[in-house]
Amino acid sequence: MILIKQPFMIAAFLVALTIYTCQVLGIGLPTFINNYVNNLLCIPLVLTLCLIVLQNIKSDNRLTIPIFVITSVTLYYIFYFEWYLPNVNPRYTADIIDVSLYIAGGVIFYFLQNKYISQPT
Repeated sequence: MILIKQPFMIAAFLVALTIYTCQVLGIGLPTFINNYVNNLLCIPLVLTLCLIVLQNIKSDNRLTIPIFVITSVTLYYIFYFEWYLPNVNPRYTADIIDVSLYIAGGVIFYFLQNKYISQPT
C-alpha cells in the first residue's frame, strides 16, 4: 500500500472528492475545475486503487503496473468516455482536452509509481 501513503495521491483523492461533492450539491466551480481536473486525476486514482489491490493480493509492495497496462487502461477510458458515450448519450461530449488529460494522468501515474516503489516501505 505504498502509493496510498504518498501526499500526491492523498491530495488527488481529496481534490477529486471535493469537486465531485460540489458538483452533486450544485456548488458552482470555475469551468476549468468543473470540466477538466477530475479527468486529469482519474487515471492515477483508478490505477492507484488497482495497484493497492494487486499489492495486497500478492503481499508485495514492490509490484508495479506495467506500461502496457497503463496505456491500455488510458486508451479504454479515452475510447469509452470520449468516443462511445458521446455517440450513445447526449449527456456526454467528446473533447480533445479530456483525451490529453487522460494521457497526462497515465504519464503522471507511471512516473509516480516508479518513484515511490523504489523507496522502502
